[in-house]
Amino acid sequence: MTLAPSRAAAAGAPTGARQRPRRASRSVTGRWSRISYLFVSGYVLFALAFGILPTLYAVRMSFTHDDGTFAGLTNYVDAVQDFRFLPAVGHVAAFVGVWLVSLLVLVTVLSLMVHAIGRAWLSSSVRFVYYIPGALAGAASVVLWLFLLNPTVSPVSAVLRAFGFSTFVETIAPGNLPVIFAVIAFWSGAGGWIVVMYGALNSIPVEVLEAARLDGAGAVRTALHVQLPMLRKWISYMAIMSLAAGTQLFVEPRVLSQASHAVVPNDYSLNQLAYLFAFKQGDLNGSAAIAVLLLLVTLVLSVFFVIRGGLFERD
Repeated sequence: MTLAPSRAAAAGAPTGARQRPRRASRSVTGRWSRISYLFVSGYVLFALAFGILPTLYAVRMSFTHDDGTFAGLTNYVDAVQDFRFLPAVGHVAAFVGVWLVSLLVLVTVLSLMVHAIGRAWLSSSVRFVYYIPGALAGAASVVLWLFLLNPTVSPVSAVLRAFGFSTFVETIAPGNLPVIFAVIAFWSGAGGWIVVMYGALNSIPVEVLEAARLDGAGAVRTALHVQLPMLRKWISYMAIMSLAAGTQLFVEPRVLSQASHAVVPNDYSLNQLAYLFAFKQGDLNGSAAIAVLLLLVTLVLSVFFVIRGGLFERD
């Protein structure tokens, strides 16, 4: 009975009166669209100034000589044939392999465990503790790890001695470096990703989790068959961003090289090698060629993760 008058009013209302809310809605939408363009414009300007234009400039330099004449692939051939190039590729590949696998697995497992904590204050506290190391800058965290890795002053010297390391030089032996760099990177970067993955877990509808419980699924089966598939895009996003950061390994080996008096070589990573080309040998074109090669490898692997992770698929 109460609906009849309003339906009649709606049916008898003039056409302009019915369209007025729609026009108001479009006006509000257009205003928010213009504001969103304003917010995005800052990012676009910085991306052009510090991302796209330097990349195009590096590509141009990689195909030219010092005098600006076209060099073809000469700079790329010279860089690849350098005796330090392949060892640097191996070092970066080993580090990225160890770090990426450990990051994806451990961050996902830890996020599921934190999300399963029933008490809100305890869950918030654990996330805060995980996030604290990420507040340290890269160089500061490496300096901290210089003390942690030295068995003579480290508070975890018992652990280091249990692995057979009695001196700092033994700890940072070249064979241990991929694992050491992966531990440093995980320690400083995992907390932020745990917070991100926790937010992604909160976006899963409660009805879906309740349905899984009603079907008899426990915590492990719910995680494997419900939560992990719905986290696939976030895991893929984490892999892409971490891959881009991992291939740019520079600060950790450089600080360790200076602290260990070159026990860690100063051409350990590709970024360090590009730095030596540019500022020690004066070969800016060769340095640009290494940077472009690094960019191409990262782009190809990122496309793989995008396709496999369905990052741009609609739910």
